[in-house]
This record gives sequence, structure tokens and C-alpha cells, in this order.
Amino acid sequence: MDYLIEFWPILKRLIKYVTPWKKTLILAFFFLLGGSISEVLGPILISYFINNILSQHQLHLKLTLIIVFVFLTLQIISVFLNYFQSILFNKIAVRVINKLRKDAMNAALNQPINQFDCQPIGQIISKVTNDTEAIKDLYDTVIPSLFKSITLIFMILFAMFTLEWHMAIIATFIFPLIITIMLVYQYYSTPLLRKVRYYLANINNKFNEIINGINIIQQFGQQKRFKKNIEYTSHLHYQARMKILRLDSFLLRPLLSLISALVLCSFIFLFSYCTVGFFKVGVLYAFITYLGRLNEPLITITVQQSSLQQAIVAGERVFFFIDSPRQKYGKKNKILTNGSIDIKNLSFNYEKSKKNTLFNINVHIPSKSFVAFVGHTGSGKSTLANLLMGHYPIKNGQIYLDKKPINSISHYILRKHILIVQQDPIILSDTFFNNIALGRKVSEEEVWKILKTVHLLKLVKSMPKGIYSVLREEGNDLSIGQKQLLSIARILVMHPKILILDEATSNIDSGTERLIQKTLSFIQKNSTLVVIAHRLSTVVKADFIVVLKQGRIIEIGTHNQLLRKKGVYWKMYKFQLFKC
Repeated sequence: MDYLIEFWPILKRLIKYVTPWKKTLILAFFFLLGGSISEVLGPILISYFINNILSQHQLHLKLTLIIVFVFLTLQIISVFLNYFQSILFNKIAVRVINKLRKDAMNAALNQPINQFDCQPIGQIISKVTNDTEAIKDLYDTVIPSLFKSITLIFMILFAMFTLEWHMAIIATFIFPLIITIMLVYQYYSTPLLRKVRYYLANINNKFNEIINGINIIQQFGQQKRFKKNIEYTSHLHYQARMKILRLDSFLLRPLLSLISALVLCSFIFLFSYCTVGFFKVGVLYAFITYLGRLNEPLITITVQQSSLQQAIVAGERVFFFIDSPRQKYGKKNKILTNGSIDIKNLSFNYEKSKKNTLFNINVHIPSKSFVAFVGHTGSGKSTLANLLMGHYPIKNGQIYLDKKPINSISHYILRKHILIVQQDPIILSDTFFNNIALGRKVSEEEVWKILKTVHLLKLVKSMPKGIYSVLREEGNDLSIGQKQLLSIARILVMHPKILILDEATSNIDSGTERLIQKTLSFIQKNSTLVVIAHRLSTVVKADFIVVLKQGRIIEIGTHNQLLRKKGVYWKMYKFQLFKC
């Protein structure tokens, strides 16, 4: 009963995806129905031939030729109709899966950032690829097969009762047994199929981790350990698949074939014990033929249970992902005019952590100022940057942008006026132009000006196709510093009111750092700069520096003021000078 409660809502929702193509679906069903009728009429013609021509030992050539012609015509019609219905169902399936994948990707693009913190990327990829592919079978295989099988069963039963109702009643005894087998199969297969989908997603996730971290794995000689890890996960998937195969092998075709054989034996006994002439030979032939054909759709229905179950389980996973909560933003679409920031009594902890990452943060950042947040690893700097971007909902305290609570500002305004340059910028395998424009309307002339501003003009001009030169995957043909300058170039297309640099200078050389500082001086004319820094040389010229330790503000002041205090900042600065 619990299974049915879970089964029907998901199946209904999957079927609703076909609604835009219902006319094509109806046409496909008509072709399928026509093909099924053509198949069922064949044995009736042969039965007529046996009873009225062959058993009479009289050759009616004209009638025989008509029967042969009609029989062959029915078979040809059946072939063509089945071909066309198969094409139509596959077209519908591909379109539906495209729509489902778009919905899944839209859900991924609108997921709160915290959702990516708690679920592996490989699991998400598996939902968008493998799970939707399993659902595809529902539309191009399961639904057509079930409809065709059910149609054939009803037509065969109708033909049986028309020919001989005594034998037809015996044939119907097969149905309660089949229904029992199907229910037992559903009960045992559902948890196994859930495990299969989970293990498959785990395999994808582990492959994703291995490929992304292949340099580290090879550098530290961890190939055997990761090989064993993937082998273990693959073995779990193999065991779950084998359990399903054993269940299929026992409950499906062999058991159904045995039941059909018992019904056939009943026909033979009935035919043997009845008086001569009670049953005609042609009728027996038709029943034996129909029983064989009845056996096949029954087996098909039961076999398709496996595909149906997989589609339902996959649909359950995909819909859970699609229905997962979206990041909530405000509704205020008024543009930010100056870029001032006020952080008041802000405390924050991640969902799976009871311990606070930030404690009672209070800072006023004037418009077009340059403020730096510094501190040791784990002090809460990057968490603060994510909160300023609006990536996480604020529950304790508040952040005000232009004196408006950040929770009240729309997603459009946040993304338009607040931008971030991260420690590891994402570079697309695309042209320089597209990496800067990112789909936004910007002219070639403007891109060249931006490249000059970020000191990449010489590099781009040296490339064979200039701004239309294609960069390699992850920008592997650029240095780390060039990647950072390129990520800043993207920023200059939009002229944000607030620009956040999250450890953007931590992995670059001193020469590139000076170039970035020059660029930031240009940006500061129109934007408020919030720099999260580990390298203190980047923030020497900041209007004021906020020192964090274990999520708390322990010092605030300019570079010189903090050095005179000889506190935590002074120790950090002296350590870096000594290290250099």
C-alpha cells in the first residue's frame, strides 16, 4: 500500500510531461492499435481455413488465395504501423527527456549554494544524465509496450470467447496468478532499484573526484587506494544488479512460461476427454496460437515492471532534486546607488554545524571605500564574502546595502551590483571575448578597452586570433595571474557598486599583484571594494582593515594604526615580511 502511495504521484507527474505532444501521442496509439488488430486477425483467418477448407479436404483455390492475400496484407500493415508508432513514441520520449533535463538543469542553476555544500557534484550529474535516461525508457518502451500488450490481451480474449467460451474461461485463470507475481515483484524490486540508482550515482561522483584530482592522486601515488575505492563501489552496484537479475529470472519469464504451459496442458486434457467434434481442430489451433501470443504480452507486461520501476525510482530522485528549495531573495528591484555596506550584529552558522562561524559582526563600510578583511584560515573571511553575495540566508543580525536589508533585495539587483573575484576563477573552454562577455551585450571595442585596463592587451594581441582565440579547458594555457586578471575583466563589463575579492591574490606573483592593485585603484572610483586577503601586502592601502579570529572581530584600523597596536595584525604582517 505504501508503495502505491509513492508510485502513483510520480507516475502521474511523469505522464504530465507528455501533455504538449498529446496529438502525436494519440496518433502513435492509433498506429499501435491498428498494428495489434492486424496481428490478432491473422490466427482467425488460419482457423477459418483449417475448419472450412483443410478439414473438408476440398480445395477452393479462389477462397484460399483471398485468405492468403488478406493474411499477408494484415502482416504487412502490422509491420508498417508498428514501425511508425515506434518512431512517434521515440520522438516523444526524446522531447520529454529534453524538457525534463532542462527542468533539472534549471533547478541546479537556482539551487541555494548551501545545497552544493552538502551533496556531491557527481550525484547531481547522475540525476541529470543517468536518471533521465532511465525515465526515457518509460516513454519510448514501457508505455507503448504496456498499451500494446493490454490491447492484445483484450483482443485475444475477445477472439477466444468468440471461438469457444469453455476454453477461454480456462485461459483467464492465468490472470490472478500474473497479478500476484507482479505485486510480489514490485514489493521486492523497489528497494533494490533505489540502491542501484544510488550506487550508480556514487560511481559517477567518484569518477568525477578522481578525474578532477588526478594530479594529486598521481603525485602522492594514491592510484591503488582510489582504484580499490571505485572497485568497492562498483561491486556494491554489481551485487544490487545481480539481486534484481535473480528476481527477474525467477519471477518473470520462467514462472510465466510455466503457468502458460499448465494452461496449455489443460487445453489438451479438455480436448482429449471431450466427444469427437465437440472442439474443432481449427479452434484448437487458434487457441494454441492465441495462448502463445497471450503469453508474450503477459511476459512483456511483467518484464516492463523492471523498466517501470527504474523509471519511477529515477523520477523520484529527479523530482526530489527539481522540488528542492530555491534560494529565497527579496522583491526590491531598486538599483543600488552608492554601494555602502552596514553589517549589524551578524552571527552565522552552516546548516549542518551547530557551532557559529561568525559572532556578532558589526562593521560600517562607506561607499567607494576600500576595506579589507584579514585573518588566519578558518577565521570566517570567506563565509562573510558569501553572505555579502547573498548566497546564504541571514537568520541572526543583518546586512544592509544602501541601508536596505540584503534579504529584501531581489536576485537580479544583487547579481547586477555585487560581483566577486574568487581565488580559483572559472575559465570556460571558449574564446577570450566570450569569457569576458559571458553572454552580455558588449562590443569588441569595449572588450579591447577592458583588456587594456587589466593589462592583458599585450597577451591577447600575441594570440593568433586575438580576442577570438579559444582558451583551453579551465584556462590551462594561462597563468594563475592571467586567469585572475581575466576574471577582473569580466567585472568591468558591468561596473558593479560592490566588488568582493576573495583571496584573489593569494596564488599570484608580486608583479601580477601590482597589476591587480592598479586595476583595483581604477575600479574604486565607481565601486566599494571588499578584499578578503591572506597576503597582507595587497591591503596595505586599504581605508581600514578588519582583523578576524575564530569568527570574531578583534581589531579594526588602517595598516599603520594596526602596526602601532602591535597586536594580531602586527604579528601576521611581521611573519609575512620575515617569510619573504
